[in-house]
Amino acid sequence: MRHSNRIKKFGREKNQRGALMRSLAQALLKEGRIKTTEAKAKALRPFVERLITHAKTGTPASRRLVKTRLGNDMNIAKLYKEIGPKYASRKGGYTRVVKMGQRLSDGARMAVIELV
Repeated sequence: MRHSNRIKKFGREKNQRGALMRSLAQALLKEGRIKTTEAKAKALRPFVERLITHAKTGTPASRRLVKTRLGNDMNIAKLYKEIGPKYASRKGGYTRVVKMGQRLSDGARMAVIELV
């Protein structure tokens, strides 16, 4: 049984999972929409939504926290100048996951995750 095991591991160690989420989040914030596997998109959603919630507050503490999670100054500036104010009146649900078909090579279920 999988009680209390809600973290998807993706066959990677902890630091590799962190790097995967960081790179997916950077791509999503830069492009606004990315295509990835369904499991990765579902795992990325809460990660990015927490970053956007912190960007809405705009405090120095939240900026430091986002910098440790994201690591890229260019995306942090975009997050605080464009994305945070855009969702200032919204209480949550900043991303949308749209399921697509299966990938031809290995049959993995694909999805598009985008900023609403």
